[in-house]
Amino acid sequence: MRAVLIRHPAVAAPPGTCYGRLDLPLDPAAAAVAGRLAAIATAYSGRVWTSPAARCRAIAGPRAQPDDRLRELDFGAWEGRPWDDVPRRELDRWAADVLHRAPPGGESGAALLARVAAFHADLLARAEDCLVVAHGGPLKLLAALLRGTAPDLLAPAPPLGSVIRIGWRAG
Repeated sequence: MRAVLIRHPAVAAPPGTCYGRLDLPLDPAAAAVAGRLAAIATAYSGRVWTSPAARCRAIAGPRAQPDDRLRELDFGAWEGRPWDDVPRRELDRWAADVLHRAPPGGESGAALLARVAAFHADLLARAEDCLVVAHGGPLKLLAALLRGTAPDLLAPAPPLGSVIRIGWRAG
C-alpha cells in the first residue's frame, strides 16, 4: 500500500504569524504551487483525505473526505498573533514539554499525536492506497507512523507545498 502526503502551500498571513487552527486561505502568490498540488490530488485514483481547513480543501478537491483528526495543532490564545508577540516565558514553558503542555487555551502535543495515531490506525484497517492533504504537524507524525518510526513532535515539518510518497505494509 502507498500513501501520498501533501502539505498545503503558503497561506495569506504576514510572515511570523502563529496559525494552526486559524482557517486562513492560501497566499495568492502560491497559486502556481497550489495548482500543481491540486492537479496531483485530482488525478489521484484512490481515496483522498483532507483537513477541513480551507487551505487544504482548496488542494484536495471536491471528492476529498474531510477528517477533523487532520487539523493542525490548536495554538489557542496564540492563534493569529505574531510569534514575536507571544511572551517568551509562555513559549519556553510550552517548548520544555510540548507533549504534555498546551499553549493557553490550545492543544497539547499528546492530543495532536492521539488524533493522528487514530487516523493512522484507520488507514491501516482500510489497507488501501490514499492521498492526504493536511498541515505540517499532522503530516510529520503521520509520515513517521506510516514508516514505522517513532513520531517526534519536535522534528521539522515537511516544507510548505511538499509531496511525500510512502509505501507501507499493513499488519
